[in-house]
Amino acid sequence: MSAWGDDWLVPEWPAPPGVRACVTTRQGGVSRAPFDSFNLGDHVGDDPAAVAWNRQHLQQTLGCQPVWLEQVHSSVAVQAVPGVCATADASWSKAPGQACAVLTADCLPVLFCDRDATRVAAAHAGWRGLAGGVLEATLKALAVPAEELLVWLGPAIGPAAFEVGPEVREAFLAQHPEAAEAFVVSVNAGRSMADLYQLARIRLAAVGVNAVYGGGLCTLSDPRFYSYRRASRTGRFASLIWLER
Repeated sequence: MSAWGDDWLVPEWPAPPGVRACVTTRQGGVSRAPFDSFNLGDHVGDDPAAVAWNRQHLQQTLGCQPVWLEQVHSSVAVQAVPGVCATADASWSKAPGQACAVLTADCLPVLFCDRDATRVAAAHAGWRGLAGGVLEATLKALAVPAEELLVWLGPAIGPAAFEVGPEVREAFLAQHPEAAEAFVVSVNAGRSMADLYQLARIRLAAVGVNAVYGGGLCTLSDPRFYSYRRASRTGRFASLIWLER
């Protein structure tokens, strides 16, 4: 159980004092099935009033102001601006109390902070965004030397559950040949099992970011989390990071 109750997660990583982070789960809200109960996505067909209640409860519980994005599987990273829902898949902030937030249900949430606790960021990395460079774009937007960054990989679909077609493997190998080690041949002809966690680590290492933590949780097999592959009509959980006020 986290400091905020329910079964929300607090990342285990050596983030400096002043950096806070949280990953919500399905528990603690008012959404009804199949979105039960703490759905934070306002684009999945849930009752808007329930989503609004859940988001307000999140803000009050954490004591920060989440800045939401309209996520489109892009490589766009923007500065978080309260009240502005930018079309992007990553945001960064240097303002205390403003939480960078991403919503997922199998895609990989990635949290960033610098060692001096002056800037934070959150990225939504599905395979398209990951291959398209969303992590590299986030690093560029942060404008912090790679060696000064800490990164945490949140819950995503695991390597034993994420079967992909040849176009996914080819997209990654075209940029980083070493990405071949993140794919295992599937029992289904022409397909592979992909490790999003390993692919993220490979891409981060390529730009000099080696202090990478987290990984290992599978949204498909862990019922605490929403999973689009488990049920296409489902909610979204949030991964958030912010600087203390």
